[in-house]
Amino acid sequence: MTDISVFLAQFWGWYIVIFCSLLIVRPKRMAQLLTFVEDEKHLVLTSLLAIIIGLLNILIHNIWEANWKLIITLIGWAFLLEGIVRFSFPRTSLKTLNALNVKMTPYILVALFIIGFFLLNKAYLIVPY
Repeated sequence: MTDISVFLAQFWGWYIVIFCSLLIVRPKRMAQLLTFVEDEKHLVLTSLLAIIIGLLNILIHNIWEANWKLIITLIGWAFLLEGIVRFSFPRTSLKTLNALNVKMTPYILVALFIIGFFLLNKAYLIVPY
């Protein structure tokens, strides 16, 4: 395992697990986040942050192997593309975000939590297999 892959697995694993856990325990926070993002100045700020985070992730970890490292690369690309879409098409991205939030949030949070735990397992070898 490369050191940067392990570091990013730890970072993204912890970030995803903590963030999803907080949103699962406190679902009102999701509504607050949506209210925050609906303000156009915040939308611009979050899109720029997503672009920066995505670019940094891609520049230091753009590994396209058919293993767990691909998840880290896809996270970086997802951040970059989401940031570009939010910045370029703010109203469309808000409509999509609101539509997904109402129906899919619990499922998305559980799926992300599993991905985060999977990355932590890869980084710390909690359950070797």
